Amino acid sequence: MSVAEAAFPVARPRRLRRTPTLRRLVAETTVEARQLVLPAFVREGISEPVPISSMPGVVQHTHDSLRRAAAEAAELGLGGIMLFGVPEWKDARGSGAVDPDGILNVAIEEVVSEVGDALPVMADLCLDEFTDHGHCGLVAPDGSVDNDSTLEVYAAMALAQASAGVDLVGPSGMMDGQVGVIRAALDAAGHTDVAILAYSAKYASAFYGPFREAVDSSLQGDRRTYQQDGGNVREGVREALLDVAEGADLVMVKPALAYLDVIRAVRDAVDVPVAAYNISGEYSMLEAAAANGWIDREAAILETLTSIRRAGADVTLTYWAAEVARLLRAAR
Repeated sequence: MSVAEAAFPVARPRRLRRTPTLRRLVAETTVEARQLVLPAFVREGISEPVPISSMPGVVQHTHDSLRRAAAEAAELGLGGIMLFGVPEWKDARGSGAVDPDGILNVAIEEVVSEVGDALPVMADLCLDEFTDHGHCGLVAPDGSVDNDSTLEVYAAMALAQASAGVDLVGPSGMMDGQVGVIRAALDAAGHTDVAILAYSAKYASAFYGPFREAVDSSLQGDRRTYQQDGGNVREGVREALLDVAEGADLVMVKPALAYLDVIRAVRDAVDVPVAAYNISGEYSMLEAAAANGWIDREAAILETLTSIRRAGADVTLTYWAAEVARLLRAAR
């Protein structure tokens, strides 16, 4: 054997890929149940869960089915549950969002009662589900979304959610200064332990379509005057840094798959945990491809969530959270 033949190949990376246990040993990125948060919709005035046609396997919950889903999430060791309310009636100010008897605040109270400290309970803090115009804030006479008057309602909404027992509020409306106003309101009312998961880099995306069905959105037009432009990375980092400066405990990038580079940029810029939202359109397109037999469903789900983790997300909101937790448990 010549020297050249003996020396080649010098490195054999495949040695560490030979068996599942070796691959597990050297895995750089893993997905764990504790890193996953389950988004859940609860709808007022229904007696049975209502399937969401554009999101196969996802429903609008009743109070009872939501409690069962939360209890299962706790038993599976998920990182949390994020609640969204679907009210029976809406008005221009989103009054149901601040009503202690409104669907979202009642759901918070019920879920907290169900799971106690076994599962962090989070709630979306935005007006879009509650307004008859479908925007995330109050609309001025000229048709624009009024940033500063909206902040007052956000503060009241945060206090209503805190009084219901929420662990984390999730301001998602992309109003300038929202985190600072919410933090000040919570602290002034003695809710210093309520954390803020700020939707910091939230982009105006084509992938939100199925979510609009999930929350019975009334939106006409778009939200491009307050959600971010899809081509801007530095702006996303700036928004995250501003939110951290205002008191955010975690920051979020939304959507996830089309913005993996933004997740990485934000992760490199901030010193708080980074979340990413694996949103409805991302969920639905994979489910549709799997239903047509074009991809291996379970493998694609795990690959998708691994990519979000690899990009730098510490926490992932995903509609597959409970299913993936069961898969991971079965694989142990």
